[in-house]
Amino acid sequence: MEHRDPQAVSGGNGADAAFEKLRGIIARLRAPGGCPWDREQSPESLRGDLVEETYECVEAIDGKEPGHIMEELGDLFLLVTMLSYMHEQEGVFTVADVLEGVSAKLVRRHPHVFGSVKAKDSAEVLDNWARIKVEQEGRKPKDSVLDEVSRGLPPLDRAAKLQKKAARAGFDWPCFAGVADKMEEELGEVREAAAALSGSGKADGGSAGARPSSPSGRLEGELGDLLFSAVNICRFLGVDPSVALQRTNVKFEKRFKHVEKRMKETGALMSRENLAVMDTFWEEAKRDAP
Repeated sequence: MEHRDPQAVSGGNGADAAFEKLRGIIARLRAPGGCPWDREQSPESLRGDLVEETYECVEAIDGKEPGHIMEELGDLFLLVTMLSYMHEQEGVFTVADVLEGVSAKLVRRHPHVFGSVKAKDSAEVLDNWARIKVEQEGRKPKDSVLDEVSRGLPPLDRAAKLQKKAARAGFDWPCFAGVADKMEEELGEVREAAAALSGSGKADGGSAGARPSSPSGRLEGELGDLLFSAVNICRFLGVDPSVALQRTNVKFEKRFKHVEKRMKETGALMSRENLAVMDTFWEEAKRDAP
């Protein structure tokens, strides 16, 4: 097996110069006399932008338009470089430290490429990866495999990662039928909880402050179980739930805008009384763009 010298791996195609140009522009924007908006930003203020740009990049990848993908990747490069440079300004670490750190990690965690370790498949690669984190990087072993999943992830993404960790430990359904039956079971429990809430004759303060034992607290819990089951079906079938939901969001948006346009053309109001008409236009949108 041929092993590549990590020192021989370089950016090429002018990537080094292009990155230095980007870093220089960011340094100019953040310097005295630079852009007031850029100078006011902090790692905390850019957190939301980082999440938003990530999802926009995912959308571009789904659209398979190279120009759009390139643009969104550029936005991510901008944010990551600016965040790194902000810490460089504070004297915490430099942009170079970030790049050297991730390069060293890649080489260290791929001994089957840059060393003599053998790995017959991706599962073995992941096992080696976990062992390296403990044995070479000195990371404390977790009390639970689930402790490896960040609590800072959005709930949908965290649910998927929790389930993947549990599945790798052998805690998984033997077949798809079991996963599907579980979702049917959870849907039934949502119906029961919704009926109980309706029968109680009152809403007990809304779900945000509802006690778990209260009617709306129980409904919230059952809906959470239903969503968790839906994520589990995605995982079992090899589908990223966040990507799937984002595609559905885009699809819903396009169809709803079609309904709005057609309702405006006919002079009808967007209202519950005209639901049948709106539904007709919705079906029309589905036929035009399934």
